[in-house]
Order: sequence, then C-alpha cells, then structure tokens
Amino acid sequence: MPDQHIKEVVNKYISLSFSVNKIGEALVKEQLDCDLTSEQHYMLRYIYQNHSCTSSELADVFSVKKSAITAIITRLWTKGFIQRTRDENDRRVVYLTLTDKGNELYLETEARIHKLVESIITKFDQNEIEMFIQSYEKLYSVLLETKKNQLED
Repeated sequence: MPDQHIKEVVNKYISLSFSVNKIGEALVKEQLDCDLTSEQHYMLRYIYQNHSCTSSELADVFSVKKSAITAIITRLWTKGFIQRTRDENDRRVVYLTLTDKGNELYLETEARIHKLVESIITKFDQNEIEMFIQSYEKLYSVLLETKKNQLED
C-alpha cells in the first residue's frame, strides 16, 4: 500500500473506531440500570456466564489492575448483586457469584441490550453480518497478537 493510502486508512479507522465505540457504549449505557456502570455490567456478565470466578481472574480477563476490580466488586457486593465465598481449602481464595438480585438484574439488562443490538443488526443482510463478525474476530486476534508481542519486547 502506498504511504498516503495507509495514512487515509489509519485516519478512517481511528475516527470510526472512536465514534462507533463512543456511540455504541452510550446506547448500551442507556439500557443499563441507572445504578450500574458499563464495567459493572461486564463483570456481572462474566460472572453469570462462568457461574463463579475470582477477582484475579476478572483482572486478567479485563486487563485491569486487581485494585480496580476490587473497587468494582465492592460496589456490586454493597448493592447486593454478588456474593463472596471463601474457598474451604485456601481461605485466601474468594469466589464471586451472582446473588438472586444480581442474576435478575443481569437477565433484565441483557434482554434490553439484546433487543438494542438486534434492532441495529437487522439493518444488515446475513452476508454483511457474517463478514462483519469474521472481520471483527480477525481484528480481535490481530490485536491480541500485537499485545502479546509488545509484552514480549
């Protein structure tokens, strides 16, 4: 690719990526309970899908420091959405699970988000959807590989 074309693609990517993420996050935020942040929702989603996890696991999955996870988990626990259970064999290990209240909130919120995404995705034909998902998965793989390479340097 000629340098000028690469610059145009990079500029378009940065602009679109910023705009899509900003608008997309705002639309999703509107579907969340007013007492829930996007990060908290992602934590509830992860815990729901995995049934149980630890704070260290969340820190790894979301690529944030354990102190940030601790703050989010504490807020969710205070609101009654998650419970903490110590491992019987190793008291240092604390498992996080959703309470009934957290489970209910997650399912209600996820249904609203699903409806939102469905209303958007139906604007595309099946081929466009498949191509988009494949491209997005490839972008994710490339980003992971780039991150891995940077950590190794």
